[in-house]
Amino acid sequence: GFPQLTAANSRLTSPEDEDYNCLAWAAENSDRWWWPDPQQQSYWPAGVSRDETVGAFAEAYGTLGYNERTDATLEAGKQKVAIYSNPQGKPTHAARQRSDGWWASKLGRIIDIEHELTAVEGPAYGTVALVLARSL
Repeated sequence: GFPQLTAANSRLTSPEDEDYNCLAWAAENSDRWWWPDPQQQSYWPAGVSRDETVGAFAEAYGTLGYNERTDATLEAGKQKVAIYSNPQGKPTHAARQRSDGWWASKLGRIIDIEHELTAVEGPAYGTVALVLARSL
């Protein structure tokens, strides 16, 4: 699912941990699973629609101060989150930009990695659909 992921454009940062997923990791939360499931079994910010849409994901990160739609370049004083979606527009993944310009991701229920933004694009996660920023 990750044909572009290589040792040159990624690095392992932690072992498997099933307590959280990529959405939580991008939100700097490693103690719960984030997902907008209609059964409300996963955490989702209060007041945000439980829809699997890029808009709902943007609203969820908006509760953390990510409101500015932007590009993926590293900017002083900004922290960014990228939302990925499949070809049908359904969100599949989120990653958080680090201070060195690389991106931090949780790959499903398994490992955490740091990577170049497009390194995880492909059949598993699709492509970057939206980048949001907040002031640090």
